Amino acid sequence: WVLGLILSKLRTLLECIYKVKIFMLFNTKQSLNQIIAIATDEMERAELFFGHGTDNAWDEACWLAETLIRRQGIKQISEEMSVDQDLLTEFQNLLQRRISEKIPMAYLLREAWFSNWPFYVDERVIVPRSPFAEVIQNSFASLIMAEPASILDLCCGSGCIGLAAALQFPASSVVLSDLSAEALEVAAINVARHALSERVTLNASDLFRQLNGRFDLILSNPPYVGTTEYQDLPAEFKQEPAMALLSEQEGLAIPVRILQEAAEYLNDKGLLVLELGNSWQALVDRYPDAPFLWLEFTQGGEGICALNKKQLQAYNF
Repeated sequence: WVLGLILSKLRTLLECIYKVKIFMLFNTKQSLNQIIAIATDEMERAELFFGHGTDNAWDEACWLAETLIRRQGIKQISEEMSVDQDLLTEFQNLLQRRISEKIPMAYLLREAWFSNWPFYVDERVIVPRSPFAEVIQNSFASLIMAEPASILDLCCGSGCIGLAAALQFPASSVVLSDLSAEALEVAAINVARHALSERVTLNASDLFRQLNGRFDLILSNPPYVGTTEYQDLPAEFKQEPAMALLSEQEGLAIPVRILQEAAEYLNDKGLLVLELGNSWQALVDRYPDAPFLWLEFTQGGEGICALNKKQLQAYNF
């Protein structure tokens, strides 16, 4: 107990020392480019993990700076511009928390970008980062023949996938469904943010159990991380709700349930598009002759497959 108290106080002292250091690095005489360069160096030195909206320290520093500047109502941003003390202080505070607490930048800013749209996020949902964004931006090219009239975002989290699809297909109706009441609270914020309440409804459901009706398109980015993989994830992932990531059977339990049940909730020409991330190979190993169509991406990412209703009905998952 005493040792734990000592370690806790030592950790607090080190955080205070580091915060003082961060604040000594910056001043209002520096250009925006200089501020971003210093922040980049500090994040790289801290060996942070980048994968919640960016993949490198420079882009993350730019994201932080640009977001804070635009929130001040400043539209013209240049590398040589200066910033006022209030903005610089906020920048320093968030940078210090990003480094010392390993909090994803999207949580600190309460905003993430997905498929070129901004979404509110906080610790109740995972940070949007799915290659689904590219599929949606391409209007599911070669996967569907006509604009879907009805779309289900299953395990919706923040709602970013379903809402991006609703914005891409302005005549569609969309259901956002999740087991987590907290996730649905965040999704509701994003429905209001994008003024989509007339076309989008929210539904609390354990996968399909509390759902009714059929859909032209079911989109799902469910929990698919196995326990062993989860334990090895960087600290930033541990800030996200575990129930949105973890699935039993090496990550396959929930995705397989979706494969087993989705056909009943698809229209005759309906399509399931399912993300499995790094667990895609384990799924292929379990069902080596299943008719998965694995999508390819130009912007990076893997592990999303598509199956139509007939394929789901014909194969015994």
